[in-house]
Amino acid sequence: MKVVKPSFAIESEVDGDKILRNIEKAGRTCYKSEEKITSQSAKKFVAGLIKRGHESVIEHFSVTVRIICDRGVTHEIVRHRHGSYSQESTRYCNYSKDKYDNQLTFVKPFFWDSDNEEDKRKYEIWESVMESIEKKYLELVEMGAKPQEARSILPNSLKTEIAMTMNLRSWRNFFILRTARDAHPQMREVAIPILEEFKRLIPIVFDDIDIS
Repeated sequence: MKVVKPSFAIESEVDGDKILRNIEKAGRTCYKSEEKITSQSAKKFVAGLIKRGHESVIEHFSVTVRIICDRGVTHEIVRHRHGSYSQESTRYCNYSKDKYDNQLTFVKPFFWDSDNEEDKRKYEIWESVMESIEKKYLELVEMGAKPQEARSILPNSLKTEIAMTMNLRSWRNFFILRTARDAHPQMREVAIPILEEFKRLIPIVFDDIDIS
């Protein structure tokens, strides 16, 4: 059994300044004000779009992110219907094979503090259940069960990998909902670092989303 932490990688080539310039060029079509484009005008123009709620213009650009997390989190991710998703399939992935090191991989629940005795016991219970599931999954496959049959005992904590592509407006909606204080803790664990990276890579578009 392997236990990992969630992670992500941005798979698109992201040039934030170029994206802003292209958003401005597309947006000024509405007003036929292309003559106002300068080397410094894009940030102010895009900031104005966001402030006025004229976010359809930022739909012209999409970003793909590959996320490693547990399957419970991906159940929430794929509810964002204005996105495209390709996810690791428990129907076709046979985790008893060498390419998976003949074991299941689970995502560690971060909310149980190992320094707290009660939390430590909770984690031990979780770990014991995952070990039992792995053992029984491998037994089922050894007995001839197909992966699509054996997967019926797999839990939300199973590690999965998902590539998701959304336009910038949909990413804004995703971050507003999934970094909110009342979002699921493991969802925030994934969404907040991605938002912070988007803020670094693409100026203006995500700056107003507060995660405090």
